[in-house]
Amino acid sequence: MSTGAEAVENAIKIAKQATKRDAVICYTGAFHGRTLMAMTLTSKIDYKLNCGPFAPEVYRLPLPNTYRYSNGLTEDEYVKQELKRLHESGKNLVNPKNVAAIIIELVQGEGGFTVAPQAYIEGLRDFCDEHGIMLIFDEVQSGFARTGSWGAMDHYNVIPDLSTWAKSMGSGMPIATVIGKAEVMDAAAPGTTGGTYIGNPVACAASLATIQYIKDVKLNERGVEVGNIIRTRFEAMQTKFPQIGDVRGLGAMMAIEFVKNGDPRQPDGDLCSKVVKGCAEQGLIIISAGTYKNNIRVLSPLTISNDLLNKGLDIIEEEIRKATLS
Repeated sequence: MSTGAEAVENAIKIAKQATKRDAVICYTGAFHGRTLMAMTLTSKIDYKLNCGPFAPEVYRLPLPNTYRYSNGLTEDEYVKQELKRLHESGKNLVNPKNVAAIIIELVQGEGGFTVAPQAYIEGLRDFCDEHGIMLIFDEVQSGFARTGSWGAMDHYNVIPDLSTWAKSMGSGMPIATVIGKAEVMDAAAPGTTGGTYIGNPVACAASLATIQYIKDVKLNERGVEVGNIIRTRFEAMQTKFPQIGDVRGLGAMMAIEFVKNGDPRQPDGDLCSKVVKGCAEQGLIIISAGTYKNNIRVLSPLTISNDLLNKGLDIIEEEIRKATLS
């Protein structure tokens, strides 16, 4: 395909054809694109204003966010609670025998790099197997070395039925793909996943070259190194600035979350906005993320030098210092 949203649309179509079912389950904090089904799956309301009506038979569960919602429970206790909620959804949300697919980002992109707990994903796989549901991993942002591996799924040892990929796959060229188990992919009838620009030979050549380059220069290993540098710096900042409530991520997908009074339920989007604007004035472009725009997520080029990476982190730290003093 040509875009991540297009890959998501087609993954849902393939899952529906494979199961002969109508419903889809997605999660809070999710971002899956801006086309009709993808926008319906996307959680953030600000991206959807005046764009309805949306696709029917889409149901949303809360993503297990240990930092924000565990309320003092250990991660194991919290995951058990959320898996119970998942199973209860078959009684109070949608009949699982009518669910074609459950789609999830293992590391939410726009959601602020919230990382799904390992035990939850294992339980989700079991739930899908129990009810004949296609499990879809959206790797559009997390794929191709971003987490220090080819995909975030490599960190979970859980195999989905379908997965979607784009972004880093083509080094900026418009290309995306759906990967799936053969018996699932073969369910797609001829013509149902077509498109004007799919299989563009220039984009395909760019993707092949990108994949070879990732192998040649060991970008997966570099993703681990970049992530370790960022995590170490962010954790050091957290000790200096109590406004940083959480440091999280996987591989080189790293984020910090700003809150008020050390309370996960009091997001501080204003502070985050000041930091973003201050960094821009210093020549560093960063973006906010999350429902309340109170997260800074770092997705630097994996080919960045350590000196340049630390220079950018120095600017972030300095702007946080200025913003917290103002």
